[in-house]
Amino acid sequence: MPGFAFAGDAEHGAQVAATAHGLSYGIEGFERLAKGTARAMEGQPEGYRFPVDEDVDLVVAPAADRVVVWISPKAIEKYGFDPQDNECVSGLKALVCELDSANCMGGAQLGDVDLPWYVTAETTFDAGGYTYGFDERSADGDRYVVISSASGDAKGGARWLDSAQMVEASSVVLRDEQGPLTSLASFLGDIDYRPFWVSIKTSGLALLISFALGLFAAWKTMGTTSRIKGLLDSVFTIPMVLPPTVCGFLLLMLFGRSTGVGRWLIAHGISIVFTWPAAVISAVVVSFPLVYRTALGAFESLDTQMLDAARTLGWSERRIFAKLMMPLGWPSIAAGTVLAFARAMGEFGCTLFFAGNYAGITQTIPIAIYFEWMGGNTSVALFWVIVVIVFSFLVILFINMYTAHSQKYRERGLSRAERKRIKDLAGQGDSLDPAGGDALRIDREALAELMRDDAALQGGR
Repeated sequence: MPGFAFAGDAEHGAQVAATAHGLSYGIEGFERLAKGTARAMEGQPEGYRFPVDEDVDLVVAPAADRVVVWISPKAIEKYGFDPQDNECVSGLKALVCELDSANCMGGAQLGDVDLPWYVTAETTFDAGGYTYGFDERSADGDRYVVISSASGDAKGGARWLDSAQMVEASSVVLRDEQGPLTSLASFLGDIDYRPFWVSIKTSGLALLISFALGLFAAWKTMGTTSRIKGLLDSVFTIPMVLPPTVCGFLLLMLFGRSTGVGRWLIAHGISIVFTWPAAVISAVVVSFPLVYRTALGAFESLDTQMLDAARTLGWSERRIFAKLMMPLGWPSIAAGTVLAFARAMGEFGCTLFFAGNYAGITQTIPIAIYFEWMGGNTSVALFWVIVVIVFSFLVILFINMYTAHSQKYRERGLSRAERKRIKDLAGQGDSLDPAGGDALRIDREALAELMRDDAALQGGR
């Protein structure tokens, strides 16, 4: 556009910012939300809504035949913006279209079609059968842009939503004016780390629950008859093969108003859907089968004759479980437990369906990756992707190192024990009557050779 030369895109922290020659203002904190939500929720404003930051004073809502733009009265007064001046509107349009193009993520762009721009400073604006509310609040005080329509379908009022803050042009720090270390420090300083702590807290509690339930289920399943065992094993394992979205949908139906269980809980003041406990339950559902399967496999690989011998000595089942089954099966159980924690950390579909996306409450790292990407914050999404990759690598490395160490320790311990047994047998005489009679004499050399073969066979497994 003549008279405007863009200095280029810039980054302010994790957000996009820009200014242009000839303008008294710039834009910071630009964010593009690909879609909103119209789901009815208690305490949330009714209509098709987009969450926006508290300091947003510029909102752009592109519809099919128009673009509705809201600028706060404070920003209009501060920067002398005249909504009726075509030159002012053209300058803003060029700046916003440039940033929208940089954050479209392959979607439609604001500048693709030349649509009329309607600029307003009113917090409520009517256009094309839609009512736009630019400063709506939830019961918790969160801010939303809400679109409503008499026809009931308000999604046509905004194909997506752009939001930003208007600042002094001199305060916009351009990308090429920042050094790499300064840019990195600014980027890391502006990241919201709450998804990480929510993931750690949720996965940690889910792991404790899955560990206890998984061990108990494996222990009890092992002692049942084959027919019942097959049924229980199928029930306990099915969350592993079901799509996470199916698990989330079933949990949503179970604890919602659709079932007697959900209605009873709600009637007694217990609301689970879209809360942090729902995120924990989702993580338990997807991580429990891993603990159960690894524990069951470890218990089934134990020598049944050894367990029977312990029973003949008067050991109770609890003592056998605590003193024999757990120590001998611990390497496999530990590996399965770590995998279960990693699975809980990476859960997305079930959590999103059942717990929703609430920053600082239910927004885990996988959910943050999705919504940051949908919002155009590719750099933040990539940061969380790198965090997940590094975490997954460390988990696999730990499992491999622990398994190798445990296997080496067991092999070394077995070989020493077997050598000692062979040596003791070779040095002992027959305990039977030396006169012989009809007593059976044991060939010490043959028995020692048999022990060597058995030890070699076990070492090769």
